[in-house]
Order: sequence, then C-alpha cells, then structure tokens
Amino acid sequence: MKIISIETFSNRHVGFVRVTSEDGHQGWGQVSTYNSDISSLVLHRQVAPYALGADIFQLDDLVQIITEREHKFPGSYLRRAIGGLDTAVWDLHGKFSRKSVCELLGGTPRPLRVYGSSMRRDIRPIDEAARLVKLRDQFGYDAFKIRVGSECGRDVDEWPGRTEEIIPTIRKTMDDKVTLLADANSCYSPKRAIEVGLLLQDHGFSHFEEPCPYWELEWTKEVTDALDIDVTGGEQDCDLATWYRIARTGIVNVLQPDICYLGGLGRTLKVAELAKKYGLPCTPHAANLSLVTIFTLHMMGAIESAGPYVEFSIEGLDYYPWQNDLYEPLLKVVDGKVEVPAEPGWGVHIKRDWLERAQYQKSELD
Repeated sequence: MKIISIETFSNRHVGFVRVTSEDGHQGWGQVSTYNSDISSLVLHRQVAPYALGADIFQLDDLVQIITEREHKFPGSYLRRAIGGLDTAVWDLHGKFSRKSVCELLGGTPRPLRVYGSSMRRDIRPIDEAARLVKLRDQFGYDAFKIRVGSECGRDVDEWPGRTEEIIPTIRKTMDDKVTLLADANSCYSPKRAIEVGLLLQDHGFSHFEEPCPYWELEWTKEVTDALDIDVTGGEQDCDLATWYRIARTGIVNVLQPDICYLGGLGRTLKVAELAKKYGLPCTPHAANLSLVTIFTLHMMGAIESAGPYVEFSIEGLDYYPWQNDLYEPLLKVVDGKVEVPAEPGWGVHIKRDWLERAQYQKSELD
C-alpha cells in the first residue's frame, strides 16, 4: 500500500501530519511541538521525497532509509520531522486494521497511572505545594514531578534557596503514599547535582531527572553512581547510537525517550527494547498535552519495559495557550489514571477549526 500524499497543518507550536495511501486510507500524526512550522518544512523537503511511493508496511525500513539518505543531517529537526510521518502511518495502520495502536503493539487499552508534571519554576514553593494538593484531592493523583534548579542553569537556582525550600515543602504537604519526582533540566555540575540528589533522597523523592547537562554523559554517570535515588534522562537524545551507550553503560537508571523528539514510535520502541535488555524501566518524556501524550499512552499500554507511570502535564492554557482545541476527546484524569484511547489508530480526532487556521503544505506523488 503506497503513500501518495503527505500534508501538514502547522503553526509555530504544533504541526499535524496527514498521510494518504493509494487506496484512500488516511492517518494522522504530529511533528514535534516547538518550532513545528520549521519541522513541517523539513518533512516536506527531506522526508517526503523518500516517503512518497513507499509501502506503508515497510515503515521501519523507510525511516532507516531516510536517516541514511539524509546522513549529513543527523540532528534534531530531521528526527522531529520523521516522527510526523511515522506517527501518521501508525494511525493509518490502526484504522486500516480497526485496532488501536496499543492493540497493534500487543497491549490492551486501559487506564494507566500518571504523574502530574509541573513545568513551573516561577512559583513560590508554598504556592506550588498548595496547587499540587488541590490536584491530588480533585483528580486523585498519587505522583507529582516538580522542578529544581534552573534550566541549563550552570549551578544557579531559579532564585537563591528555592531548591532547598521546595523539596521539604512539597514532601511535608504530601503523605508517604504520594510518589515525588524532581527535574533539574540540565542544571548542575556533578558536585552540586549530588548535593541536591542527597537532599531529595532524605525527603523521600524517588526520581531525579536530567541532573547534569544532558550531553555530559560522564557527568550524569558520576551522579548515578553516587546516589541511591533513581537518576533518569534521555528526553533530548535523538541518536540511537547514544541510546545504546546510555543503556549499555548505565548512564541513568530510567530511560526517558520522547516519541516526537526521537523520530516516532518505531524508533522509540527500539529504546524500549534496550530498556528491556538491560533491565531498565522506560518512562517516556511527554511534557505537554499535544499528541505526544496520546502516543505515549498507547506505547506504555503495551511495552514490557514500561515504568510505573506516564508523564501528564498539569499546566493549563495560562501556561500553554497553544494546547487549546487540538483534538477530541480530551484526556481526563480519574483517580490518578488516564485511559488509553480505544478507538482505531490513536483514537482521537483533530479539530477541524484548528486545521482551518493552520499553515498548510502538501507533497504528493507525481
């Protein structure tokens, strides 16, 4: 079944992809969020020429061919564009087979435990604690992730003393049944990361994400070896060779690929297989409520190496206004869990009003 057209509908923040096969079947996917208009252009210029006329049943080989033919572009934008093709073809497969993607992968759509993921550093610790307590009581969350340090902060906190204040403040407001996680977003040198990690350990946190600049793998390994808390990471890594090294040498305790950053579901499943091989949990990065969270739910409902929860952003339209009216039905947290969509494909429908406002491009088979 050949691909005859690839369409993109994008703005700066989000880019949806529609793939049509020669028999008229269609599937929807998404290039990565953030500068999605650029990723959409890369898709048409560097992905579509190889994908048009290709067999949808040879998707893994097609993705590999694209990375080989475009070998002079090994970085993030090509992978973010390839992910749009990959995820649209998976949706097409599901609709053609009348199965959810989760079922195509051997899983069963069901409610999965989520952790409420805070993006906020511009908030006082006492206010963050009150916000999380309210969400716990309203939606039943039993796991939350907070931010420590500052993003790529070179050991500098968002403001002096914030990290030392927020860690005990959050722990004090949550009972021992609530799992707590922290994300440093590449802030620390090994020495400072270990200091913060010990503080997290002392207050019962179980997850310390991206403590050092993500590209400094040896720094992260030093922190992993020094702490009892799980050190986690990988969301930025889009090179499978780097993933092999991370898993094989124990850089982190938990692998966190991002389906959209890495280049789609197929490439992320390879990371999940590495997690299985080396006895590591796979808990993907899914830090917004675009389709990346949909993709992640389907994968986590099926893989053997799945970690204990799925990341679920708690930020609303005041923080991410571009998340408004993307697709339906909306994901809902009930008793701390979110249901894997059970309809064929990804199980959601892109809103027509959003598509009509987007920048449109089309590549098609001659």
